[in-house]
Amino acid sequence: MNMLLADGKYIKPSKETRVLAILNSLSQDSALSQIELGKRLKLSGAMVNQYLRLLQEQNLIEYRPVNGKSYRYVLTSGGEKSRRQMFSDYSSETIRLYTNIKDFILSKLRSLERRGRKKIVLFGASETCEVVLSALRDTDFVVVAVVDTDQEKHGSIFHGYVVSSPLVLEHVDCQCVVITSFGRQDEIYQQLQPVAQKRGLEIVRL
Repeated sequence: MNMLLADGKYIKPSKETRVLAILNSLSQDSALSQIELGKRLKLSGAMVNQYLRLLQEQNLIEYRPVNGKSYRYVLTSGGEKSRRQMFSDYSSETIRLYTNIKDFILSKLRSLERRGRKKIVLFGASETCEVVLSALRDTDFVVVAVVDTDQEKHGSIFHGYVVSSPLVLEHVDCQCVVITSFGRQDEIYQQLQPVAQKRGLEIVRL
């Protein structure tokens, strides 16, 4: 998967992101054909051809014939310099977005902290859970357990925590459960209601 071109409903690749993805791919393998570039970056053949011509006109890449039918697309010194600068800018923007997400998560948990409810269980050993764990670092929250309904994850290590079955919520010493699965928030919330009411646990949806 090419993370530079990760497409979604709210975040879509720009022209600059596509250019960077092409430059990155060619810096790793200049022998990639236009068809292979298109498959790797999920771009049409016409779009790949258009970008390659543009990069050649800007003297960022040069065509080097391999035989009468194919070329290698090699970054020029200016192309490599542009690639490094673009990747630096892209990384800075990504880090700012990541920081904003962590700030959002902490803002959702501030009321728990003010009320002294600091012993928490994270429900969902997912990428979101990884971000939550990062956001909680250097706070007074104590992550008592990480749980997940996926039995294949039970017993595995997730960022230093052993993934457990949700059944541990019946006896583990915690005060609230934070749902760290964005896609199944409502379903998990309903699943947690019985044990939450029984044990007086607070459920937090991000």
